[in-house]
Amino acid sequence: MIRRILTTLASVLALSGPALASDMLTAQLRPGWRLPNGDHMAALHLKLAPGWKTYWRAPGDAGVPPEFDWSGSGNAASVTISWPTPRVFELSGMRSIGYVQEVVLPLRVTPRGNGDIRLKGEMMLGLCKDICMPETLRITADLPADNTAPDPVIAAALASVPFTEAEAGVRNVTCDIAPAAQGLRLTARIDMPKSGGHEETVIEAGNAAIWASEPETTRQGRTLVTSADLVHLDGGAIALDRSQVRITVLGKKYAVDIQGCD
Repeated sequence: MIRRILTTLASVLALSGPALASDMLTAQLRPGWRLPNGDHMAALHLKLAPGWKTYWRAPGDAGVPPEFDWSGSGNAASVTISWPTPRVFELSGMRSIGYVQEVVLPLRVTPRGNGDIRLKGEMMLGLCKDICMPETLRITADLPADNTAPDPVIAAALASVPFTEAEAGVRNVTCDIAPAAQGLRLTARIDMPKSGGHEETVIEAGNAAIWASEPETTRQGRTLVTSADLVHLDGGAIALDRSQVRITVLGKKYAVDIQGCD
């Protein structure tokens, strides 16, 4: 619930050429290729200076959530981000979730019609080492329709996203809801094989106005049990749609993306 920005100094990088660089970050827009169904696969390639990290879509209490705005794009109906499996960190005694060294974020762009796509927008992200700094990437790039050769760097990033439930052998997911001091207590029971080592989970309520605490996770044979408190950021009542609950299991061998629970 607490977002720690230790400095309010923000920098803005304009990404309109092959790459841009600051002391903490080098960013490149990989133009990618046009898919057989007409969508276009591109990617943001971020390389971080030693010791720096950036954050996943659900960054934890000590992280800064990335935000995107593609409203300036031309011939782009939607932009969907595929998130590679992140790592778990401790910052000031709180858990954060993100990436170190580098990360490639695949962007699947659905065009409004035929022809090239003009991708134009902003990415707001947090960069942290001993301090945290907000940074804004301003992105402008042309995605040519006639480029059909896959980019192996993007393909590798797509291969590193968490498994689906079917791929990971998840049999069943149930969620129990109970009143809590400030909201609700959600307990999920996931019937799945062990994903290796110490398993951690991330629970997302499917509503940006609902905060989820760091889950408590235990293993009972084939069943992974994880619980978190859900609190409305405005202090209001919570109407939870179980079909929108998203649980990510982070194991040593692999991660699993679970969407919805019974």
